[in-house]
Amino acid sequence: MIQHELLNLPTKKFGTGTLIAQGSGVGSWQLLSYQVPINPVHAALLRTGKVFFFTGSGNNPTRINSPFNSVVWDVNSGTFTSQSPPTDPSGLPIDLFCAGQSFRADGRLMIAGGTLQYDPFYGATAAFLFDPSNEQLTAIASMKYGRWYPTVLTLGNGRIFALSGLDVNGNLAINPEIYSSSWRAFSQATSPFELYAHLILTATGQVFYTGGYFAFNNGVSARLLTLPGNFNQRITETPVGALQQPDSGAQAASVLLPPAQDQRVMVIGGGNPNQATNRVSIINLNATNPAYAAAPSLNFARKHHNAVILPDRTVLVCNGSGFDEAGNAATLTAEIYDPIANTWTLTASANRVRLYHSVALLLPDGRVVTTGGNPRRLNECDSNGNLPGTPSLPCEDRQIEIYSPPYISQTRPTIQNAPAEISLGNTFTVTTPQAQNIQWVSLIRPMATTHGLDTEQRLVDLPIASRTSTSLSVTLTSNRNIAPAGWYMLFVSNNSRIPSVARWIRVR
Repeated sequence: MIQHELLNLPTKKFGTGTLIAQGSGVGSWQLLSYQVPINPVHAALLRTGKVFFFTGSGNNPTRINSPFNSVVWDVNSGTFTSQSPPTDPSGLPIDLFCAGQSFRADGRLMIAGGTLQYDPFYGATAAFLFDPSNEQLTAIASMKYGRWYPTVLTLGNGRIFALSGLDVNGNLAINPEIYSSSWRAFSQATSPFELYAHLILTATGQVFYTGGYFAFNNGVSARLLTLPGNFNQRITETPVGALQQPDSGAQAASVLLPPAQDQRVMVIGGGNPNQATNRVSIINLNATNPAYAAAPSLNFARKHHNAVILPDRTVLVCNGSGFDEAGNAATLTAEIYDPIANTWTLTASANRVRLYHSVALLLPDGRVVTTGGNPRRLNECDSNGNLPGTPSLPCEDRQIEIYSPPYISQTRPTIQNAPAEISLGNTFTVTTPQAQNIQWVSLIRPMATTHGLDTEQRLVDLPIASRTSTSLSVTLTSNRNIAPAGWYMLFVSNNSRIPSVARWIRVR
């Protein structure tokens, strides 16, 4: 590995954040010596601790009729395992490029939709489950509607909700559908939600559209969706107000701020659709009349960026550019939002410019992996695979970079024992020799991300009911909409907010 050398920077104010001297802890970036074998457009952290990358044709129209491999990355060994490419019953390849994804309760990853045709783009109806135990894709029943750039969300009851996307004729799909053992579509249309509309499951079981999206908002404001019990009934839409710059949500990032019980959703950056903004807005969905309010701005205007919840209950924002896919307007400096202090702090600078199709996700040891960046199709690039006139910005960046937050270099608490499975509403014991100095016990749901969109990640607080010198008694919420069934990373954090390495635990 090549360790990124940090500059010995003095403490200095910049925008709304603080650039901290190296010794005070800005973290560090590592550029790994090897690459992802495929264009890593889609990424998901599996319950095995490995990372699943898939790409389909990967923004390359010349590959539309070629087999599309996916790979599983063993983070510890640095090796990749290829999977058999998905095919239809006649043996033709199915293109999962620009599908939607979310986890089922058993830890399998649902992948729905994809690319049926390039420019004009038509959406595929195909759906697959990826099983971490055998690392294979299995085809399931197809959706009623084709969906290119859909949003896929796991509901509290374990069902999968699919919204938007372009259908098999290239038209916007306005009839959502739900998967249980098969797909059922709602007979009545919704508002014309944009491609990759940012959705978050709320504590009430409603679905919140944050106001983040792919390119244009189609006149649809942020709103709460109430799903009816009958597929012949209309989905109720209740708009919420006061989102700043509502027409600048293109390629924004949205995140349910930690802990999930607080029900505070943040929209970060975005574009209009080309010029990026540094606006940040937060809404409290627990309020009687929820409405957005302005929060401290980003230090850098960004679109095509990523937001990752860290186990110290902060949010890392990395990658992106100040103008569309312009490398010369990009920033290498990440920044971290602290919901408690309500401030942004600048971190160390990364090595690679990452724009469209870049991904970032949390690893079980508390580090963040980021890779990708695919700002142009390969047929638009020169013979060296670079953007014309921009030789340092490849059309397909497969380099892997890892960010280690400042807590990685600290003495960290440890989890000695915890149950492998827990049920909603139950109290259970976590054994740790640092029990007297632990302030938080948290569950973090693993990410499944693409295009800066992730409907999965959330941090669930486990209140400490009692403690001994070596153990903590903690309680899991009884609300399945706060903690949907599935696999989570269990962390403990000490009074200095330094987290442990995670243990995997299943919520039934």
